[in-house]
Amino acid sequence: MSDQRQFIPREEATPPFFAGVDLGGTNIKVGVVDDRGRPLSWLSIPTRPGRGPEDATRRMGEAVRRAVRKAGLKLDQVPRVGLGSPGTMDIPAGKLVKPVNLRGWDDYPIRDRLSHHCQRPVAFVNDATAAAYGEYWVGSGRKFHSLVMLTLGTGIGCGIIVGDLLIEGENSHGAECGHVIISSADDARWCGCGQRGHLEAYASATAVIKRTQEALAAGVESSLVARLETGDELTPKLVAEEAEGGDRLALDIILDTAKYLGIGIVTLVHAIDPTGVLLGGAMTFGGKDSPLGRRFLARIKQEFRARTFEVLARRTKIDFASLGPDAGYIGAAGIARLQHHHSALAPR
Repeated sequence: MSDQRQFIPREEATPPFFAGVDLGGTNIKVGVVDDRGRPLSWLSIPTRPGRGPEDATRRMGEAVRRAVRKAGLKLDQVPRVGLGSPGTMDIPAGKLVKPVNLRGWDDYPIRDRLSHHCQRPVAFVNDATAAAYGEYWVGSGRKFHSLVMLTLGTGIGCGIIVGDLLIEGENSHGAECGHVIISSADDARWCGCGQRGHLEAYASATAVIKRTQEALAAGVESSLVARLETGDELTPKLVAEEAEGGDRLALDIILDTAKYLGIGIVTLVHAIDPTGVLLGGAMTFGGKDSPLGRRFLARIKQEFRARTFEVLARRTKIDFASLGPDAGYIGAAGIARLQHHHSALAPR
């Protein structure tokens, strides 16, 4: 969606309108959608985390106002703003706790500060939950009653939606499914969180790079060696390119990643029994538009079906997400919409 964004004109939109903010370690995406989740405007600004959270939050507020104007609206036509943020957080308090990619932002009251800067109430959620809700509302999960969405990138994020319920947990740590355990071995791989055996330690982009480095260091033959010798950086994209070119090691790395994901998905489905599981993020190896992406997905499904109950193997849908990098801001806006409509129905 990000490469061919389509916006509806103001006169065709259905009010009320909602703004969504997707906070990342490098960029902040802001957009405005109508009551049916159709985008009217979008923009992106650099995060510049080193300048501190107050500077970034002030610029977020300004970006919300710009996006509203770009949509042909006035601020009072946007009753609520949604903010999706990475890192550990205290959702009821509206605070970041200790976000790994936003160093120095610890214990920052980001929800209330953004509300101050944009003069709108703010719904505060985990960024993976926001992306999951975007897919549930208007993306690949729009026909699902419940879903689990895994976002594959540097780490593995997760969002769980059941009906209109967001699984956030008692301590704002619900849906931390990148940290489900897929190996209890004493020598299981270390996760970035400091624990062993987590899904993220095996199937994230960081893990793909590490596993590839280990294989090359062990002397496994691969066309990747020549690419690295010419100065190319080892990334999942590079691994995918060589896999598409027929390199055995690169393909094995990708298919093993799919195997690990399939194992993790079995645990999630056994716990939640959702309508479906969606895969998004930057590391889908081309997704449904690529033969490699389709093979990656088929391997995940194969592993899942081999390890789960027959009825779940038959009924649980596993597919790629469809909103791409726009899922975050659309989902954040959707959660703002959800809170707005719930508040309108609440007894006075």
